[in-house]
Amino acid sequence: MHVFIAGASGFVGTALSRFLLDAGTTVTGVGRSRTHPFESVPAFTWLSADTTHAGPWQTAVAEADAVVNLTGCTIFKRWTRGYKARMVDSRIRTTGNIVEAMKGGHQRLLSTSAVGYYGSRGDEDLTEDSAPGDDFLARLAVDWEQTARQAGEKGVRVSIMRFGVVLGAGGGALARMLPAFRRFAGGPLGSGRQWFAWIHLADVLAGIQYLLDGETAAGIYNFCAPQTVRQKDFASRLGDALGRPAWLPAPSPALKLVLGEVAQVLLASQKVHPRQLLAEHFPFRFGDLDRALADLVRRP
Repeated sequence: MHVFIAGASGFVGTALSRFLLDAGTTVTGVGRSRTHPFESVPAFTWLSADTTHAGPWQTAVAEADAVVNLTGCTIFKRWTRGYKARMVDSRIRTTGNIVEAMKGGHQRLLSTSAVGYYGSRGDEDLTEDSAPGDDFLARLAVDWEQTARQAGEKGVRVSIMRFGVVLGAGGGALARMLPAFRRFAGGPLGSGRQWFAWIHLADVLAGIQYLLDGETAAGIYNFCAPQTVRQKDFASRLGDALGRPAWLPAPSPALKLVLGEVAQVLLASQKVHPRQLLAEHFPFRFGDLDRALADLVRRP
């Protein structure tokens, strides 16, 4: 199988490239970075390009058996008007360019979205069938998914992956959290009562492989662990895994003052369940938070 990865130089994209190459898959990656750590691997081809614009990189999309779309600039920066436009373009325009380049037929598209699709919903149980929210991130996720679904009009089998917070060693959200906890300055965000949807990076990679291999896998998939926890419980258990207290909360007003509108991401409550993956008997390796954290924090 030949897999094209858009966003292959990001945290998840780099890990996925390694994962697929180790499995014997031919991989073509694209992103803005000039170089890639695997570009010397014979089965890997790196294309440096701005995917918000059409270009020669789209030829590789047409030639691939499957496309994994992981593009999208980080949401963890202050949301100025200009940066919001960049968030939209990096997701919608890139996805539109990918869809335009796909041939259809045997091809499949796995496109990222996020649990931000649901907005902040308190204690409501959220599944793939739940309605979207109405804040900026929710509207962005709706447009992102609708753009990806247009590939279905070409006969492409489309799967949408709504990611929770991806926990992995050496990058992502956990890398932002660990320094504070290791300095005895970690703790819950806001009230800590908000639900926190998370997933171990190993299960993200295995889930993507599952969708690539599945003959009928298609539609919406919540990529989050079966064990959703409140944010204060997550902070406490991360502290336990590190042998550190989690006693220093970050009050909501302070988060909003420092981070602006992006604080709503950290304070949102999303009790998301991976109903579709469970219904298809996907074997979560790290469905338990304590086991996931023990695996991650013991690594260098």
